[in-house]
Amino acid sequence: MKKYGVIGTGAIGGYYGGKLARSGQEVHFLLHRDYDYVKEHGLQVDSCDGSFHLDHVNAYHSTADMPQCDVVLVCLKTTNNHLLKELLPPLLAPHTIVVLIQNGIGVEADVQQMFPDTAIVAGLAFICSAKTEPGRVSHQCYGSINLGNYSCKDEARLHALLDDFHNAGVEAAMVSYDEARWKKAVWNMPFNGMTVALNTQTDLLLQNPSTRKLIRDLMMEVVHAAQHLGVSNVDESFAEKMIEMTDQMTPYSPSMKLDYDFHRPMEIHYLYSRPLEIVHNAGFRAPKLEMLEAMLRFVNAGE
Repeated sequence: MKKYGVIGTGAIGGYYGGKLARSGQEVHFLLHRDYDYVKEHGLQVDSCDGSFHLDHVNAYHSTADMPQCDVVLVCLKTTNNHLLKELLPPLLAPHTIVVLIQNGIGVEADVQQMFPDTAIVAGLAFICSAKTEPGRVSHQCYGSINLGNYSCKDEARLHALLDDFHNAGVEAAMVSYDEARWKKAVWNMPFNGMTVALNTQTDLLLQNPSTRKLIRDLMMEVVHAAQHLGVSNVDESFAEKMIEMTDQMTPYSPSMKLDYDFHRPMEIHYLYSRPLEIVHNAGFRAPKLEMLEAMLRFVNAGE
């Protein structure tokens, strides 16, 4: 049994941390607004794969009170990553693996600069989940996670991490780091931004022929950007798979749409600006994605 730490017990951290805790792993949760509620009432996960309740939760209001962990799942919004300089150190031992279950491209490089000697892994969650009220996570569909190794030198420990996810009932796989991040971007960059720009949900974007075509065009810009960078296994068939998957989803508001709805800062930097800067420096332009980024910056400035 390992010690897991969860920084950011929201829709993602509450789900994956909850599943790990339910399977018997020792999981320590950092909470903010609902700390008192979870400490007293526990954590409820309403899930399409079977709901469950954790009666006793190792809940903390500060990482200074948390133990050093074997694995830390960082599930904060990237707009709060500046807090990691203070949040992470109490949890880190020389062997700790930090899994960044966050949106965007370029996140690992920046966190590695903060913690040069720490093993970092990208966590790419394919899940529809939301925290609807204190101490309650609503898992609507999907739930798999891909892990992309950024700087962990011990492959055996990564496979042990995969085993823990599998034993917790979570579909998990190891994929190459760049492939993992860009595959997630194929879905994230079109749907997060478009649901905000048009103030809608995923299902309506695909039901309208004009916006369905625009979503596909945006996906293909991401695919061609990844191919220009030499990323493998990101192609047109994957984009079609993402569209088909979204057709089957329940109507969904992605994380950026929820941030917009609740007047929170949006994750524009790592979801749009950073990847567009990377591909632009490599000699590739993505005009529709650049336009979407500009629209989101306009919207964000008015929030």
